[in-house]
Amino acid sequence: MPSPQKRGPTRLPPEQGRRSHRSASAVRSNHQRKSKTVKPIYPAIARTAGVTGSVTIEATIGEDGKVSEAKVVRSVPLLDQAALDAMRQWEYMPTLLNGVPVPVLTTITVNFTR
Repeated sequence: MPSPQKRGPTRLPPEQGRRSHRSASAVRSNHQRKSKTVKPIYPAIARTAGVTGSVTIEATIGEDGKVSEAKVVRSVPLLDQAALDAMRQWEYMPTLLNGVPVPVLTTITVNFTR
């Protein structure tokens, strides 16, 4: 019996952003079930400078549901690292394809508002 071929990550649609008052927030996709969320810490220098915005991250969610790779694709320089640090700690229920866990490529938007 031939061994199953490893496939690359499955791409899901981007997550849609929502704004909240004076906070950093992360928005979930309807396609993935998050089992652990860590809120981003709004950097003090960014808050003091009045910097707001959205950081968009492309991430691979591994077969185990953990973020295995992440890169910023839309940047707000003072907020990027805080968004990445929080998002890398998130965990998801593994995505199954025909009953088998598969890696998933997704886009996540982290909003920082005053």
